[in-house]
Amino acid sequence: MQKQVIEYGGEPVGIVVPDEDRLKFIAVKFHVIDLDEHRFTSADEVRLAIRDLVRARDTSAVAHA
Repeated sequence: MQKQVIEYGGEPVGIVVPDEDRLKFIAVKFHVIDLDEHRFTSADEVRLAIRDLVRARDTSAVAHA
């Protein structure tokens, strides 16, 4: 596998690159930086992690408003 662009909400937010037997996520947008250099088994797993991260932040922001 080669590098692959990962999008969230239609916007590129990072790439995944092969790293041994997994995929390493490289964030290019600040709102997903917490996942930078984490390793995943698939691009779909990365997308789910991004979705969960963004939702958790949105929920936190609403709770603090």
